[in-house]
Amino acid sequence: MAGRVQNALPWSGQIRRLARTNVYDIATLVLIAALIVVAFCTFKDYAISNDEGVQHHYGELIIAYYTSGFADQGLFKFQNLYLYGGLFDIIAVILSHLVPIDPYDLRHILCALIGIGGIGAAAVTARLIAGPRAALMTAIALSVCGAWYGTMFNHTKDIPFAAAMMGATFFLIRAARRMPSPRIGDVAAFGLLAGAALGIRVLGLLLVIYAGIAIALYLPWRGQGRRRFAIGSLSGLLPALLLAYVIMILAWPWAAVAPLNPVRGLLSFAEFQYGIRTVVDGQVYEMAKVPRLYVPIYILIRMPLLVLFGAALAMTVALLPRLATGSTQLPRRDIVMVALTVIVPLVCQVIFHGPAFTGMRHFLFVVPALAVLAGIGLDAAVTALATRGRLVASGALAVVAAGLLWDAGTLVRLHPYEYLFYNRVVGGLEGASRRYDLDYWFSSMPEALNLLETYLRRSEPADAGKPTQVYSVAVCGERLPFEKTVTLPQLRWDFKAQWDQSEFFIAPTHMNCDGDLDGEIIGTVKRLGIAIAYVKDRRKLIRPTATAAR
Repeated sequence: MAGRVQNALPWSGQIRRLARTNVYDIATLVLIAALIVVAFCTFKDYAISNDEGVQHHYGELIIAYYTSGFADQGLFKFQNLYLYGGLFDIIAVILSHLVPIDPYDLRHILCALIGIGGIGAAAVTARLIAGPRAALMTAIALSVCGAWYGTMFNHTKDIPFAAAMMGATFFLIRAARRMPSPRIGDVAAFGLLAGAALGIRVLGLLLVIYAGIAIALYLPWRGQGRRRFAIGSLSGLLPALLLAYVIMILAWPWAAVAPLNPVRGLLSFAEFQYGIRTVVDGQVYEMAKVPRLYVPIYILIRMPLLVLFGAALAMTVALLPRLATGSTQLPRRDIVMVALTVIVPLVCQVIFHGPAFTGMRHFLFVVPALAVLAGIGLDAAVTALATRGRLVASGALAVVAAGLLWDAGTLVRLHPYEYLFYNRVVGGLEGASRRYDLDYWFSSMPEALNLLETYLRRSEPADAGKPTQVYSVAVCGERLPFEKTVTLPQLRWDFKAQWDQSEFFIAPTHMNCDGDLDGEIIGTVKRLGIAIAYVKDRRKLIRPTATAAR
Protein backbone atom coordinates (compact mmCIF):
# COMPACT_ATOMS: atom_id res chain seq x y z
CA MET A 1 0.00 0.00 0.00
CA ALA A 2 2.82 2.35 0.91
CA GLY A 3 4.48 1.50 -2.37
CA ARG A 4 1.34 2.45 -4.27
CA VAL A 5 1.14 5.82 -2.49
CA GLN A 6 4.82 6.41 -3.15
CA ASN A 7 4.38 5.62 -6.85
CA ALA A 8 1.40 7.95 -7.00
CA LEU A 9 3.27 10.92 -5.58
CA PRO A 10 5.24 11.76 -8.75
CA TRP A 11 2.00 11.67 -10.74
CA SER A 12 0.30 13.96 -8.23
CA GLY A 13 3.18 16.41 -8.59
CA GLN A 14 2.81 16.38 -12.37
CA ILE A 15 -0.94 16.93 -12.07
CA ARG A 16 -0.36 19.90 -9.79
CA ARG A 17 2.18 21.36 -12.23
CA LEU A 18 -0.24 20.78 -15.11
CA ALA A 19 -2.99 22.53 -13.17
CA ARG A 20 -0.74 25.52 -12.53
CA THR A 21 0.24 25.59 -16.20
CA ASN A 22 -3.38 25.49 -17.27
CA VAL A 23 -4.24 28.33 -14.90
CA TYR A 24 -1.64 30.64 -16.44
CA ASP A 25 -2.53 29.61 -19.99
CA ILE A 26 -6.24 30.03 -19.33
CA ALA A 27 -5.61 33.44 -17.77
CA THR A 28 -3.69 34.51 -20.88
CA LEU A 29 -6.50 33.34 -23.16
CA VAL A 30 -9.08 35.11 -20.99
CA LEU A 31 -7.03 38.31 -21.22
CA ILE A 32 -6.85 38.06 -25.02
CA ALA A 33 -10.59 37.45 -25.23
CA ALA A 34 -11.28 40.39 -22.89
CA LEU A 35 -9.12 42.66 -25.04
CA ILE A 36 -11.12 41.68 -28.12
CA VAL A 37 -14.38 42.52 -26.36
CA VAL A 38 -13.00 45.87 -25.15
CA ALA A 39 -11.74 46.66 -28.66
CA PHE A 40 -15.19 46.14 -30.19
CA CYS A 41 -16.77 48.23 -27.45
CA THR A 42 -14.38 51.19 -27.71
CA PHE A 43 -13.09 51.39 -31.30
CA LYS A 44 -15.29 54.42 -32.01
CA ASP A 45 -13.52 56.37 -29.24
CA TYR A 46 -10.35 56.70 -31.33
CA ALA A 47 -9.89 59.47 -33.86
CA ILE A 48 -8.79 59.10 -37.45
CA SER A 49 -5.03 59.58 -37.58
CA ASN A 50 -3.26 61.98 -39.92
CA ASP A 51 -1.99 59.14 -42.12
CA GLU A 52 -5.16 57.14 -42.57
CA GLY A 53 -6.73 59.13 -45.38
CA VAL A 54 -3.69 58.92 -47.65
CA GLN A 55 -2.97 55.32 -46.66
CA HIS A 56 -6.50 54.22 -47.52
CA HIS A 57 -6.27 55.95 -50.89
CA TYR A 58 -2.90 54.29 -51.46
CA GLY A 59 -4.58 50.92 -50.96
CA GLU A 60 -7.19 51.91 -53.57
CA LEU A 61 -4.42 52.87 -56.01
CA ILE A 62 -2.64 49.53 -55.56
CA ILE A 63 -5.87 47.66 -56.27
CA ALA A 64 -6.48 49.88 -59.31
CA TYR A 65 -2.95 49.07 -60.51
CA TYR A 66 -3.66 45.34 -60.50
CA THR A 67 -7.26 45.46 -61.75
CA SER A 68 -6.21 47.67 -64.69
CA GLY A 69 -3.60 45.15 -65.76
CA PHE A 70 -0.79 47.43 -64.51
CA ALA A 71 -2.00 50.29 -66.74
CA ASP A 72 -3.06 52.60 -63.90
CA GLN A 73 0.29 53.91 -62.59
CA GLY A 74 -1.13 56.46 -60.20
CA LEU A 75 0.30 54.75 -57.12
CA PHE A 76 3.85 55.60 -58.22
CA LYS A 77 3.02 59.32 -58.24
CA PHE A 78 1.04 59.57 -55.02
CA GLN A 79 3.25 61.55 -52.63
CA ASN A 80 5.98 59.22 -51.29
CA LEU A 81 3.65 56.33 -50.44
CA TYR A 82 5.27 54.16 -53.12
CA LEU A 83 8.19 53.76 -50.71
CA TYR A 84 5.89 51.78 -48.39
CA GLY A 85 4.12 48.49 -48.78
CA GLY A 86 0.34 48.64 -48.73
CA LEU A 87 -0.64 45.23 -47.35
CA PHE A 88 -2.85 46.53 -44.54
CA ASP A 89 -4.44 49.14 -46.79
CA ILE A 90 -5.19 46.59 -49.53
CA ILE A 91 -6.93 44.33 -47.02
CA ALA A 92 -8.81 47.27 -45.49
CA VAL A 93 -10.04 48.49 -48.90
CA ILE A 94 -11.18 45.02 -49.95
CA LEU A 95 -13.00 44.48 -46.66
CA SER A 96 -14.62 47.91 -46.92
CA HIS A 97 -16.47 46.65 -50.01
CA LEU A 98 -17.65 43.57 -48.13
CA VAL A 99 -18.42 44.87 -44.63
CA PRO A 100 -21.16 47.55 -44.47
CA ILE A 101 -19.59 49.92 -41.95
CA ASP A 102 -17.59 53.13 -42.18
CA PRO A 103 -14.20 52.28 -43.73
CA TYR A 104 -12.31 54.09 -40.98
CA ASP A 105 -14.21 52.22 -38.27
CA LEU A 106 -13.29 49.06 -40.14
CA ARG A 107 -9.63 50.09 -40.25
CA HIS A 108 -9.64 50.69 -36.50
CA ILE A 109 -11.25 47.33 -35.74
CA LEU A 110 -8.84 45.53 -38.04
CA CYS A 111 -5.80 47.33 -36.62
CA ALA A 112 -6.91 46.64 -33.04
CA LEU A 113 -7.36 42.93 -33.74
CA ILE A 114 -3.90 42.80 -35.30
CA GLY A 115 -2.50 44.63 -32.27
CA ILE A 116 -4.12 42.03 -29.99
CA GLY A 117 -2.57 39.40 -32.23
CA GLY A 118 0.78 41.07 -31.53
CA ILE A 119 0.11 40.67 -27.80
CA GLY A 120 -0.61 37.00 -28.43
CA ALA A 121 2.58 36.62 -30.46
CA ALA A 122 4.61 38.17 -27.65
CA ALA A 123 2.95 35.87 -25.12
CA VAL A 124 3.64 32.66 -27.05
CA THR A 125 7.26 33.74 -27.56
CA ALA A 126 7.70 34.22 -23.82
CA ARG A 127 5.97 30.87 -23.20
CA LEU A 128 8.31 29.14 -25.63
CA ILE A 129 11.31 30.51 -23.74
CA ALA A 130 10.28 30.62 -20.09
CA GLY A 131 6.86 29.00 -19.67
CA PRO A 132 3.19 29.92 -19.13
CA ARG A 133 3.66 32.33 -16.22
CA ALA A 134 6.14 34.39 -18.24
CA ALA A 135 3.63 34.38 -21.11
CA LEU A 136 0.90 35.79 -18.88
CA MET A 137 3.22 38.47 -17.51
CA THR A 138 4.24 39.38 -21.05
CA ALA A 139 0.66 39.64 -22.27
CA ILE A 140 -0.34 41.85 -19.34
CA ALA A 141 2.79 44.02 -19.63
CA LEU A 142 2.15 44.71 -23.31
CA SER A 143 -1.57 45.26 -22.76
CA VAL A 144 -0.95 47.97 -20.14
CA CYS A 145 1.79 49.64 -22.17
CA GLY A 146 0.35 52.96 -23.37
CA ALA A 147 2.75 53.16 -26.30
CA TRP A 148 1.19 49.92 -27.61
CA TYR A 149 -2.44 49.92 -26.51
CA GLY A 150 -2.89 53.63 -27.15
CA THR A 151 -1.77 53.26 -30.77
CA MET A 152 -3.46 49.92 -31.39
CA PHE A 153 -6.54 51.37 -33.10
CA ASN A 154 -5.32 54.07 -35.47
CA HIS A 155 -1.59 53.58 -36.10
CA THR A 156 -2.49 51.40 -39.04
CA LYS A 157 1.03 51.13 -40.38
CA ASP A 158 3.13 50.84 -37.23
CA ILE A 159 1.01 48.33 -35.28
CA PRO A 160 0.53 45.76 -38.09
CA PHE A 161 4.23 46.00 -38.89
CA ALA A 162 5.21 45.48 -35.26
CA ALA A 163 2.82 42.54 -34.84
CA ALA A 164 4.21 40.88 -37.97
CA MET A 165 7.79 41.39 -36.75
CA MET A 166 6.96 39.79 -33.38
CA GLY A 167 5.22 36.83 -34.99
CA ALA A 168 8.12 36.33 -37.38
CA THR A 169 10.57 36.40 -34.47
CA PHE A 170 8.59 33.66 -32.69
CA PHE A 171 8.74 31.32 -35.67
CA LEU A 172 12.39 32.20 -36.33
CA ILE A 173 13.28 31.05 -32.80
CA ARG A 174 11.27 27.84 -33.29
CA ALA A 175 13.03 27.22 -36.58
CA ALA A 176 16.46 28.03 -35.12
CA ARG A 177 16.02 25.47 -32.34
CA ARG A 178 15.86 22.69 -34.95
CA MET A 179 18.57 23.95 -37.26
CA PRO A 180 20.01 22.79 -39.59
CA SER A 181 16.71 21.02 -40.32
CA PRO A 182 13.90 23.37 -39.22
CA ARG A 183 10.28 22.25 -39.46
CA ILE A 184 8.67 23.22 -42.73
CA GLY A 185 5.71 24.71 -40.86
CA ASP A 186 7.95 27.06 -38.88
CA VAL A 187 9.83 28.06 -42.04
CA ALA A 188 6.58 28.74 -43.91
CA ALA A 189 5.13 30.78 -41.05
CA PHE A 190 8.34 32.79 -40.71
CA GLY A 191 8.29 33.53 -44.44
CA LEU A 192 4.62 34.48 -44.39
CA LEU A 193 5.02 36.94 -41.50
CA ALA A 194 8.32 38.30 -42.82
CA GLY A 195 6.55 38.98 -46.11
CA ALA A 196 3.71 40.69 -44.23
CA ALA A 197 6.23 42.93 -42.45
CA LEU A 198 8.00 43.77 -45.72
CA GLY A 199 4.62 44.36 -47.31
CA ILE A 200 4.10 47.25 -44.86
CA ARG A 201 7.53 48.76 -44.19
CA VAL A 202 10.92 48.19 -45.72
CA LEU A 203 12.40 47.87 -42.21
CA GLY A 204 11.15 44.29 -42.42
CA LEU A 205 14.55 43.69 -44.06
CA LEU A 206 15.80 43.51 -40.47
CA LEU A 207 14.36 39.99 -40.38
CA VAL A 208 16.94 38.92 -42.94
CA ILE A 209 19.62 40.16 -40.54
CA TYR A 210 17.88 38.40 -37.64
CA ALA A 211 17.89 35.15 -39.63
CA GLY A 212 21.66 35.46 -40.06
CA ILE A 213 22.05 36.23 -36.34
CA ALA A 214 19.95 33.17 -35.48
CA ILE A 215 22.18 30.91 -37.56
CA ALA A 216 25.27 32.34 -35.84
CA LEU A 217 23.74 32.06 -32.36
CA TYR A 218 22.64 28.45 -32.74
CA LEU A 219 25.84 27.18 -34.30
CA PRO A 220 27.21 24.24 -32.28
CA TRP A 221 29.93 25.41 -29.91
CA ARG A 222 31.97 22.28 -30.41
CA GLY A 223 32.50 19.79 -33.16
CA GLN A 224 33.61 19.80 -36.77
CA GLY A 225 30.24 20.36 -38.44
CA ARG A 226 29.84 24.09 -37.98
CA ARG A 227 30.20 24.88 -41.68
CA ARG A 228 27.78 22.14 -42.62
CA PHE A 229 25.39 23.44 -39.94
CA ALA A 230 25.53 26.98 -41.31
CA ILE A 231 24.99 25.90 -44.93
CA GLY A 232 22.17 23.54 -43.95
CA SER A 233 20.49 26.21 -41.83
CA LEU A 234 20.72 28.79 -44.59
CA SER A 235 19.27 26.30 -47.07
CA GLY A 236 16.47 25.52 -44.63
CA LEU A 237 15.51 29.19 -44.26
CA LEU A 238 15.87 30.06 -47.95
CA PRO A 239 12.27 29.05 -48.84
CA ALA A 240 11.03 31.44 -46.14
CA LEU A 241 12.97 34.31 -47.67
CA LEU A 242 11.62 33.52 -51.13
CA LEU A 243 8.06 33.40 -49.81
CA ALA A 244 8.61 36.71 -48.02
CA TYR A 245 9.88 38.27 -51.25
CA VAL A 246 6.79 37.17 -53.20
CA ILE A 247 4.42 38.60 -50.58
CA MET A 248 6.44 41.81 -50.43
CA ILE A 249 6.26 42.54 -54.17
CA LEU A 250 2.53 41.74 -54.26
CA ALA A 251 1.82 44.25 -51.49
CA TRP A 252 4.49 46.73 -52.58
CA PRO A 253 4.43 47.09 -56.39
CA TRP A 254 7.35 49.55 -56.50
CA ALA A 255 9.58 46.81 -55.03
CA ALA A 256 8.88 44.69 -58.11
CA VAL A 257 9.80 47.42 -60.61
CA ALA A 258 13.54 46.96 -59.97
CA PRO A 259 15.35 44.32 -57.85
CA LEU A 260 17.21 46.92 -55.76
CA ASN A 261 14.21 49.12 -55.06
CA PRO A 262 13.72 47.75 -51.51
CA VAL A 263 17.29 48.79 -50.70
CA ARG A 264 16.71 52.17 -52.35
CA GLY A 265 13.59 52.57 -50.24
CA LEU A 266 15.56 51.84 -47.08
CA LEU A 267 18.20 54.41 -48.02
CA SER A 268 15.51 56.96 -48.89
CA PHE A 269 14.10 56.78 -45.37
CA ALA A 270 17.54 57.60 -44.00
CA GLU A 271 17.46 60.83 -46.01
CA PHE A 272 13.93 61.98 -45.17
CA GLN A 273 13.96 65.65 -44.17
CA TYR A 274 10.44 66.98 -43.94
CA GLY A 275 9.66 70.26 -42.23
CA ILE A 276 8.50 68.36 -39.17
CA ARG A 277 9.56 69.39 -35.70
CA THR A 278 9.79 67.42 -32.51
CA VAL A 279 10.74 68.19 -28.93
CA VAL A 280 13.04 66.60 -26.36
CA ASP A 281 13.20 67.98 -22.82
CA GLY A 282 11.71 71.26 -24.02
CA GLN A 283 14.20 71.69 -26.85
CA VAL A 284 12.67 71.81 -30.35
CA TYR A 285 14.47 70.03 -33.20
CA GLU A 286 13.93 69.47 -36.91
CA MET A 287 13.43 65.76 -37.58
CA ALA A 288 16.78 65.48 -39.36
CA LYS A 289 18.67 67.11 -36.47
CA VAL A 290 17.38 65.24 -33.44
CA PRO A 291 19.94 63.99 -30.88
CA ARG A 292 21.43 60.57 -31.60
CA LEU A 293 19.77 59.19 -28.48
CA TYR A 294 16.34 60.57 -29.41
CA VAL A 295 14.65 57.15 -29.79
CA PRO A 296 16.32 55.48 -26.76
CA ILE A 297 15.34 58.51 -24.65
CA TYR A 298 11.69 58.19 -25.66
CA ILE A 299 11.73 54.45 -24.96
CA LEU A 300 13.22 55.14 -21.52
CA ILE A 301 10.50 57.64 -20.58
CA ARG A 302 7.46 56.12 -22.33
CA MET A 303 7.73 52.45 -21.43
CA PRO A 304 6.36 51.35 -18.04
CA LEU A 305 9.23 51.13 -15.55
CA LEU A 306 8.27 47.56 -14.64
CA VAL A 307 8.72 46.55 -18.28
CA LEU A 308 12.15 48.19 -18.47
CA PHE A 309 13.15 46.59 -15.16
CA GLY A 310 11.97 43.14 -16.25
CA ALA A 311 13.74 43.43 -19.61
CA ALA A 312 16.98 44.35 -17.85
CA LEU A 313 16.57 41.31 -15.59
CA ALA A 314 16.08 39.02 -18.58
CA MET A 315 19.25 40.25 -20.26
CA THR A 316 21.10 39.84 -16.95
CA VAL A 317 19.84 36.24 -16.72
CA ALA A 318 21.05 35.58 -20.27
CA LEU A 319 24.52 36.99 -19.60
CA LEU A 320 24.95 35.91 -15.95
CA PRO A 321 22.57 32.98 -15.36
CA ARG A 322 24.06 32.12 -11.97
CA LEU A 323 22.70 35.36 -10.52
CA ALA A 324 19.16 34.04 -10.97
CA THR A 325 18.93 30.95 -8.80
CA GLY A 326 16.42 28.52 -10.22
CA SER A 327 16.55 30.09 -13.69
CA THR A 328 19.76 28.54 -14.96
CA GLN A 329 17.84 26.28 -17.35
CA LEU A 330 16.43 29.16 -19.36
CA PRO A 331 17.52 28.98 -23.01
CA ARG A 332 20.03 31.79 -23.07
CA ARG A 333 20.34 31.89 -26.86
CA ASP A 334 16.60 32.46 -27.22
CA ILE A 335 16.74 35.38 -24.79
CA VAL A 336 19.73 36.86 -26.60
CA MET A 337 17.87 36.48 -29.91
CA VAL A 338 14.88 38.45 -28.58
CA ALA A 339 17.17 41.05 -26.98
CA LEU A 340 18.97 41.60 -30.28
CA THR A 341 15.69 42.39 -32.03
CA VAL A 342 15.54 45.38 -29.69
CA ILE A 343 19.21 46.29 -29.60
CA VAL A 344 20.11 46.04 -33.31
CA PRO A 345 17.61 48.62 -34.68
CA LEU A 346 18.29 51.02 -31.81
CA VAL A 347 22.05 50.78 -32.26
CA CYS A 348 21.65 51.34 -36.01
CA GLN A 349 19.52 54.41 -35.34
CA VAL A 350 22.12 55.83 -32.95
CA ILE A 351 25.15 55.03 -35.11
CA PHE A 352 23.72 56.22 -38.44
CA HIS A 353 21.80 59.08 -36.81
CA GLY A 354 18.66 58.65 -38.86
CA PRO A 355 15.86 61.24 -38.82
CA ALA A 356 13.16 60.76 -36.19
CA PHE A 357 10.04 62.45 -34.88
CA THR A 358 6.81 61.81 -32.92
CA GLY A 359 8.68 60.03 -30.17
CA MET A 360 9.04 56.28 -30.54
CA ARG A 361 6.22 55.79 -33.07
CA HIS A 362 8.46 54.49 -35.82
CA PHE A 363 10.12 52.09 -33.38
CA LEU A 364 6.95 50.55 -31.97
CA PHE A 365 8.13 47.24 -33.41
CA VAL A 366 10.63 46.85 -30.55
CA VAL A 367 7.89 47.20 -27.89
CA PRO A 368 6.53 43.61 -28.08
CA ALA A 369 10.07 42.23 -27.79
CA LEU A 370 10.67 44.42 -24.74
CA ALA A 371 7.48 43.00 -23.22
CA VAL A 372 8.71 39.46 -23.91
CA LEU A 373 11.97 40.23 -22.12
CA ALA A 374 10.01 41.81 -19.28
CA GLY A 375 7.85 38.72 -18.85
CA ILE A 376 10.90 36.45 -18.86
CA GLY A 377 12.84 38.66 -16.44
CA LEU A 378 9.98 39.13 -13.96
CA ASP A 379 9.20 35.41 -14.04
CA ALA A 380 12.86 34.59 -13.43
CA ALA A 381 12.92 36.97 -10.46
CA VAL A 382 9.86 35.33 -8.90
CA THR A 383 11.36 31.88 -9.50
CA ALA A 384 14.63 32.92 -7.86
CA LEU A 385 12.83 34.42 -4.87
CA ALA A 386 10.82 31.23 -4.45
CA THR A 387 13.98 29.57 -3.12
CA ARG A 388 13.69 31.88 -0.11
CA GLY A 389 10.21 30.64 0.69
CA ARG A 390 6.67 30.68 -0.63
CA LEU A 391 5.84 33.88 1.25
CA VAL A 392 8.68 35.76 -0.43
CA ALA A 393 7.63 34.50 -3.87
CA SER A 394 4.01 35.45 -3.20
CA GLY A 395 5.12 38.90 -2.12
CA ALA A 396 7.13 39.32 -5.34
CA LEU A 397 4.12 38.30 -7.43
CA ALA A 398 1.98 40.77 -5.51
CA VAL A 399 4.45 43.59 -6.23
CA VAL A 400 4.49 42.72 -9.95
CA ALA A 401 0.69 42.53 -10.04
CA ALA A 402 0.36 45.86 -8.21
CA GLY A 403 2.74 47.55 -10.66
CA LEU A 404 0.87 46.22 -13.69
CA LEU A 405 -2.51 47.15 -12.19
CA TRP A 406 -1.24 50.66 -11.50
CA ASP A 407 -0.27 51.06 -15.16
CA ALA A 408 -3.64 49.64 -16.22
CA GLY A 409 -5.41 52.19 -14.00
CA THR A 410 -3.40 55.00 -15.59
CA LEU A 411 -4.47 53.88 -19.07
CA VAL A 412 -8.12 53.81 -17.98
CA ARG A 413 -7.81 57.40 -16.79
CA LEU A 414 -6.11 58.44 -20.04
CA HIS A 415 -8.66 56.74 -22.32
CA PRO A 416 -8.84 57.15 -25.27
CA TYR A 417 -5.43 58.85 -25.26
CA GLU A 418 -3.47 55.98 -23.75
CA TYR A 419 -0.57 56.81 -26.03
CA LEU A 420 0.11 59.86 -23.86
CA PHE A 421 1.47 57.58 -21.13
CA TYR A 422 4.81 58.72 -19.68
CA ASN A 423 6.54 57.03 -16.75
CA ARG A 424 7.88 58.54 -13.55
CA VAL A 425 11.33 59.20 -15.03
CA VAL A 426 9.92 62.48 -16.38
CA GLY A 427 7.13 62.82 -13.83
CA GLY A 428 4.36 61.22 -15.87
CA LEU A 429 2.10 63.21 -18.17
CA GLU A 430 2.48 66.32 -16.03
CA GLY A 431 6.25 66.30 -16.38
CA ALA A 432 6.08 65.53 -20.12
CA SER A 433 3.62 68.34 -20.91
CA ARG A 434 5.23 71.04 -23.09
CA ARG A 435 8.58 69.19 -22.87
CA TYR A 436 7.99 66.07 -24.98
CA ASP A 437 5.73 64.97 -27.83
CA LEU A 438 2.14 64.54 -26.69
CA ASP A 439 -0.98 64.41 -28.90
CA TYR A 440 0.97 64.58 -32.16
CA TRP A 441 -1.99 63.39 -34.25
CA PHE A 442 -4.55 65.55 -32.41
CA SER A 443 -6.51 62.46 -31.41
CA SER A 444 -8.36 64.71 -28.97
CA MET A 445 -9.98 66.62 -31.87
CA PRO A 446 -13.34 64.76 -31.62
CA GLU A 447 -13.61 65.59 -27.93
CA ALA A 448 -12.60 69.20 -28.56
CA LEU A 449 -15.20 69.50 -31.33
CA ASN A 450 -17.82 68.05 -29.03
CA LEU A 451 -16.97 70.74 -26.47
CA LEU A 452 -17.32 73.43 -29.14
CA GLU A 453 -20.63 72.09 -30.40
CA THR A 454 -21.99 71.79 -26.86
CA TYR A 455 -20.96 75.40 -26.20
CA LEU A 456 -22.74 76.66 -29.33
CA ARG A 457 -25.90 74.67 -28.66
CA ARG A 458 -26.03 76.13 -25.17
CA SER A 459 -25.05 79.74 -25.96
CA GLU A 460 -26.68 80.11 -29.38
CA PRO A 461 -29.66 77.78 -29.73
CA ALA A 462 -31.07 77.38 -33.21
CA ASP A 463 -33.88 79.77 -34.16
CA ALA A 464 -36.21 78.68 -36.93
CA GLY A 465 -36.87 82.30 -37.91
CA LYS A 466 -33.24 83.21 -38.49
CA PRO A 467 -30.73 82.03 -41.09
CA THR A 468 -28.08 79.66 -39.80
CA GLN A 469 -24.88 81.44 -38.79
CA VAL A 470 -21.78 79.82 -40.28
CA TYR A 471 -18.62 79.88 -38.20
CA SER A 472 -15.09 79.21 -39.36
CA VAL A 473 -12.94 76.96 -37.20
CA ALA A 474 -9.16 77.06 -37.39
CA VAL A 475 -7.80 73.60 -36.55
CA CYS A 476 -4.24 72.68 -35.70
CA GLY A 477 -4.78 69.29 -37.29
CA GLU A 478 -5.92 67.48 -40.42
CA ARG A 479 -9.13 68.14 -42.33
CA LEU A 480 -10.36 64.54 -42.61
CA PRO A 481 -10.76 63.88 -38.86
CA PHE A 482 -12.54 67.25 -38.53
CA GLU A 483 -15.04 66.58 -41.28
CA LYS A 484 -15.68 62.99 -40.14
CA THR A 485 -16.43 64.25 -36.62
CA VAL A 486 -18.25 67.58 -36.86
CA THR A 487 -22.07 67.38 -36.62
CA LEU A 488 -23.20 71.02 -36.51
CA PRO A 489 -23.66 72.35 -40.08
CA GLN A 490 -22.68 75.88 -39.04
CA LEU A 491 -19.09 74.87 -38.24
CA ARG A 492 -16.78 75.15 -41.23
CA TRP A 493 -13.18 74.03 -41.60
CA ASP A 494 -10.76 76.96 -42.05
CA PHE A 495 -7.49 76.72 -43.89
CA LYS A 496 -4.34 77.93 -42.21
CA ALA A 497 -4.11 81.04 -44.42
CA GLN A 498 -7.39 82.27 -42.90
CA TRP A 499 -6.57 81.59 -39.26
CA ASP A 500 -6.23 85.24 -38.30
CA GLN A 501 -9.94 85.76 -39.13
CA SER A 502 -11.30 82.49 -37.74
CA GLU A 503 -14.14 82.67 -35.23
CA PHE A 504 -13.01 79.58 -33.33
CA PHE A 505 -9.75 77.77 -32.80
CA ILE A 506 -9.09 74.23 -31.57
CA ALA A 507 -5.60 72.90 -31.02
CA PRO A 508 -3.60 70.39 -28.98
CA THR A 509 -0.96 71.55 -26.54
CA HIS A 510 1.53 69.40 -28.46
CA MET A 511 4.39 71.59 -29.68
CA ASN A 512 2.49 74.55 -28.14
CA CYS A 513 0.17 74.60 -31.13
CA ASP A 514 -2.56 76.06 -28.91
CA GLY A 515 -0.51 79.26 -28.67
CA ASP A 516 -0.72 80.01 -32.39
CA LEU A 517 -3.95 82.00 -31.94
CA ASP A 518 -5.38 83.91 -28.99
CA GLY A 519 -8.96 83.73 -27.83
CA GLU A 520 -11.24 83.08 -24.89
CA ILE A 521 -10.85 79.49 -23.70
CA ILE A 522 -14.31 77.90 -23.77
CA GLY A 523 -13.30 74.25 -23.55
CA THR A 524 -10.39 72.17 -22.33
CA VAL A 525 -9.61 68.51 -22.98
CA LYS A 526 -7.84 67.17 -19.90
CA ARG A 527 -6.41 63.91 -18.69
CA LEU A 528 -4.75 63.33 -15.32
CA GLY A 529 -5.35 67.02 -14.63
CA ILE A 530 -3.22 68.10 -17.62
CA ALA A 531 -4.61 70.06 -20.56
CA ILE A 532 -3.97 68.30 -23.85
CA ALA A 533 -6.19 70.48 -26.09
CA TYR A 534 -8.02 73.80 -25.96
CA VAL A 535 -11.09 75.29 -27.66
CA LYS A 536 -11.01 79.08 -28.11
CA ASP A 537 -13.65 81.64 -29.05
CA ARG A 538 -12.01 84.42 -31.09
CA ARG A 539 -15.06 86.42 -32.15
CA LYS A 540 -14.22 89.34 -29.86
CA LEU A 541 -10.75 89.62 -31.41
CA ILE A 542 -11.49 89.63 -35.12
CA ARG A 543 -12.85 92.55 -37.15
CA PRO A 544 -16.65 92.84 -37.09
CA THR A 545 -16.74 93.45 -40.82
CA ALA A 546 -14.95 90.18 -41.47
CA THR A 547 -17.42 88.34 -39.29
CA ALA A 548 -20.36 89.95 -41.09
CA ALA A 549 -18.88 89.06 -44.44
CA ARG A 550 -18.65 85.42 -43.42
